[in-house]
Amino acid sequence: MEEQKHKRRIHYSGKYPKKFEEKYKEHNPQKYADTVAHVIEKGSTPAGMHISIMVKEILDFLQIQPGQQGLDATLGYGGHTRRMLEQLNGNGCIYGLDVDPIESEKTTKRLRDLGFDENRFQFRLTNFANIDEVASEAGKFDFILADLGVSSMQIDNPQRGFSYKIDGPLDLRMNPNKGSSAAQRLREITKEEFVGMLIENSDEPYAQEIAEKVFFRMSRGAAMDTTTELREAIEAALVYLPKDERAEAVKKSCQRTFQALRIDVNSEFEVLYAFLDKLPSVLKPGGRVAILTFHSGEDRLVKRAFKEGYQNGIYSEICRDVIRPSAQECRMNPRAKSTKMRWAVRSTSDLSTVD
Repeated sequence: MEEQKHKRRIHYSGKYPKKFEEKYKEHNPQKYADTVAHVIEKGSTPAGMHISIMVKEILDFLQIQPGQQGLDATLGYGGHTRRMLEQLNGNGCIYGLDVDPIESEKTTKRLRDLGFDENRFQFRLTNFANIDEVASEAGKFDFILADLGVSSMQIDNPQRGFSYKIDGPLDLRMNPNKGSSAAQRLREITKEEFVGMLIENSDEPYAQEIAEKVFFRMSRGAAMDTTTELREAIEAALVYLPKDERAEAVKKSCQRTFQALRIDVNSEFEVLYAFLDKLPSVLKPGGRVAILTFHSGEDRLVKRAFKEGYQNGIYSEICRDVIRPSAQECRMNPRAKSTKMRWAVRSTSDLSTVD
């Protein structure tokens, strides 16, 4: 048998690796724990990892007890799931849902390697809009968590196209095997539809200017297939702004434009509507749910659903004020800054109205 050749490590120029694929130490936290700890201490997220947000606040509210059954509606890197599983102390089960076949496979393996077998952790490759289907198989849940943010593993990987800062295909799909990419969507819609998307999904103040520039370039045969091409179109659209304001305006408009496309490509508002509508029917009497949101559109939907549920007697308690991460957490993990947490407790009466 021919001897397999040794695969050499990627080399990089300079003292520290800059590209995602070059950060081999950060991709292997078990072997290079010191390097990973140093990156986190600096307030950065190691490549290929995700730092879970508001863990203490979530656990304090959910009050998980051994023997309970829970649901992590958005598995991601599995950091929240791991901490919730630890609260069960070997007695109980958590179901994890995710639509990303790439990252969910890695996360499931990590949890299995930590000793959480199928009696303790069950994974389903499905959208969290389908919680009713999961509950019909598993039964109702004592606690549910939904973290609506995009995982750092997706943001940092240039092949996923989630970040305007890194050149890569303009994709933005949570599941890259289904649906249209962001680049395809731009070819399918009209300029007016793009303006509406930017306003509705991200309150973009320069929606008209950005759409004009993007579609002008496309009409002249220019591609809009990469993150860099879209970022450059946004930069060109805002070139008329005063120089001392331009850099910050471009940065924020890039963030909002990519957010608007991501929401559209993944039907995020429609999915959240379905999840919130089905949520009471899958919670046990007295069951608890915590939801983390990352932009005002999501937060408005969650706030409204919880308020209406409380007024209709579906929830016995809801949080009156949004909960935010501590200043210390935001310093350690800048990606936590925009996080808002809301919670609700399922009523123990009048359950027939939503079953």
